[in-house]
Amino acid sequence: MQEITPADILAADPDVQIIDVRETPELATGMIEDAVHIPAGSVVERAGELDKNRRVIAVCHGGGRSGRVAAALTELGFNADTLAGGMSGWEAEGLPMVPPDA
Repeated sequence: MQEITPADILAADPDVQIIDVRETPELATGMIEDAVHIPAGSVVERAGELDKNRRVIAVCHGGGRSGRVAAALTELGFNADTLAGGMSGWEAEGLPMVPPDA
């Protein structure tokens, strides 16, 4: 598992799976485009919704929860990483975000 920078995500393979592991109320600030919302507490039970053949990048508010999620997914056989600084870092860099319904 690695910590991926926002620039790395923007340059990543377009086939990467970004999962936003924040709780629903936290999404109001916006999400990374094309991210899928799976709350941290549900990721292991919903892992079947993810493709093991595609890299997964877990995203939370500051990086703590997503690190735990990426470690759990790695144990399940996924190639999973986490976004360094989480959505706070993404937003601080002025990177694009979309409403959770987009």
